[in-house]
Amino acid sequence: MSDIRKRHGKKGATYQVRYANAASSSGYSFKSFPTRKEALAFSENAQSRPKPSAQSREIRTVEQGLQKWLDVCEKEGRDGRDPVTQYTLKNYQWRRDCILAYGWTKPLYELASPDMVEFRSYLLKEHSRDVAGKLLSSFHSMILEMIKRGVLTHDILTGVSIRGGSRYDAPVVIPTEGEVFALLSAADSLANSKNEQVRKSWERYRPMLYLAADTGMRPQEYIVVPTFNIEDNGVKVDRALERGGARISVTKTPAGRRFIDLSPDIVGMVRSYAEKHPVEGNDHSLVFPTASGRWQSTDNWRKRGFYAACEKAGLMEAVEVDGQKVDRPKFSPYDLRHFYASMLIEKRVNLKRLQKLMGHEKIETTLNVYGHIVERVEAAAEKHTGLLATLRP
Repeated sequence: MSDIRKRHGKKGATYQVRYANAASSSGYSFKSFPTRKEALAFSENAQSRPKPSAQSREIRTVEQGLQKWLDVCEKEGRDGRDPVTQYTLKNYQWRRDCILAYGWTKPLYELASPDMVEFRSYLLKEHSRDVAGKLLSSFHSMILEMIKRGVLTHDILTGVSIRGGSRYDAPVVIPTEGEVFALLSAADSLANSKNEQVRKSWERYRPMLYLAADTGMRPQEYIVVPTFNIEDNGVKVDRALERGGARISVTKTPAGRRFIDLSPDIVGMVRSYAEKHPVEGNDHSLVFPTASGRWQSTDNWRKRGFYAACEKAGLMEAVEVDGQKVDRPKFSPYDLRHFYASMLIEKRVNLKRLQKLMGHEKIETTLNVYGHIVERVEAAAEKHTGLLATLRP
């Protein structure tokens, strides 16, 4: 509801519109115009706006909007998704604090596109482009949640974004077939070491390394793979270690739940290890538990396992750190995932199948990461000749 009242003052006659605004303490706001025509146009527009919900009175500031968004993420899950994990929630809380550091001077319902442009400039000044993009994305997520709940009427961030990076960013570095076989050979050697402690450690690390190379699973997936998910012809992926390593959860997205074919030798190797090394207290039926029955730390696996194999295989590179040359591994455990994808592309596996096996929710992710390999393989298969030559009878 809105009405127009004519007012007389030092500047002559003005037309004041009183319109409903659930965000104000009185439930109404006022705006003056020099002509009745402008006042009438504003009044008609105000009456056509959707009526705000009761939550509009409760959520007036950016801080209140962010807190409501966090509550939804934690307890309900947004847009039909599962509630976020505790690790993700802590990350979102950190993002909220970064957003609030901007020092908002306007109520949430008064923010407009120019305010968002200024906010973006602030983020890019105070943070790296990657972090700034994530902060703006979380803020946008909050805005969309407020629209759905009737707190806001439109998306004030339309057209305001931060691109993640340049299209000319260097592609991922992928181990060659020879380098991966050198890693596997190093694992074989370490598993047969004369040093008892090294040999004992690599009884477990060796099948882990082979499983990673044969499936392209994420480290947080194969570290907590259960024995009952190792089947005669492959492995079922349906759970993962949360970031931070606090607990076992489902895969990052529903697309992460998948079945991957395994080489027969790898099935035998993994099952043999699990059968020969049972551990009491292994409540999660882990294939690769620690002596206490818990899951391994991804950090320990990377440093004590994978990096040791890199050193044994001679896959090290010299880099400069604080003015000094130091040797470091050329690859990380995650690079075996890239190797797996590259081998699928070399075998001309179609993109949808590649997306499924990699557990990507969107095909864009697959293309962004591995598009350059697809292009290279397709170019190598093409006959290089002029267009007209292909059209002549």
